[in-house]
Amino acid sequence: MAERVYGGFDPRAEIAAATATGAGETVLAPHRGPREDRTIYRPAAGEGVTMGVGVGAEQATVLGGFERMLKDASPWVVGGFDLPDGTRWDYREPGAMVLVQRGRLRVTVARLSRQHDRVQVLDNAKHMYFSRERVPLLAGGATVFDITMRAQGYGTAPNDLYDGFVSLNLLDFETGTAVDFFVSNDRIATVFARLPFPGVLEPRTGETRYFGIFDELSVVTAPGQPHDYRIVYDHAADEIRWYIDGEAVNCQPHVPDKLTGFTVALGLMTEKDISPSGSTSLHGQGLMGEWSPITVSHAPAARAGQTE
Repeated sequence: MAERVYGGFDPRAEIAAATATGAGETVLAPHRGPREDRTIYRPAAGEGVTMGVGVGAEQATVLGGFERMLKDASPWVVGGFDLPDGTRWDYREPGAMVLVQRGRLRVTVARLSRQHDRVQVLDNAKHMYFSRERVPLLAGGATVFDITMRAQGYGTAPNDLYDGFVSLNLLDFETGTAVDFFVSNDRIATVFARLPFPGVLEPRTGETRYFGIFDELSVVTAPGQPHDYRIVYDHAADEIRWYIDGEAVNCQPHVPDKLTGFTVALGLMTEKDISPSGSTSLHGQGLMGEWSPITVSHAPAARAGQTE
């Protein structure tokens, strides 16, 4: 699998400097290599991958409640970060149309407008929700996240995932770890990253402090086509596995941190490098994303390979 990692600089200092002084930022750029060099992870013998079949109802929870989006008791909040200069950046598109129907969340933005000229992680997400509560991960076992998503871009560039996509993000603000699916009109990628999110302490584990690995898959998709997505974090094996429509598509061994929980995020995003003159992410394009509730299941270590 072709990978590109990022290290040898201090992104946290860059964020602070960019916020305080307006200086340019050193950025994490996605890998945009040829798709032919992608490798597909094959499940181990006995590792079932039936979507939606987990460890039993008593050990599964559903993170949904989209119908309560506008209430104080909503399980979801608008994503964003408090910045070193005392301001806050929210991932909120003012023209977003939010529709909740049949238990699913759909967000449409006809023309993206949000951008940040100095900090890459603030420029990337245009409209995003964070789960209000952090989802705990099973120590010594596997935690499984299942969701169905649809993505459609309006005026986005063909064959350019990063010009506009819909995301499922599992974010650990204790370590800076991000585990994602990115979905556009015609491309799907898995993501494994450790990022300098504002307010997150500098990591002390692993050989590379900060990195972003974007694996662009050969999975065929089309605008608005639904797919079932699954992410498995195996605490016992220090491993992350990704599945699409019941097929294993990637595996990341040797996760450098023992993760204890994720904030779940649902987003409309771009991923275009900031230039010396500012953001390059907008050219009039729009996005629609649709998400089902997320089913979270836990499997003991002895059963983890049998319950996926």
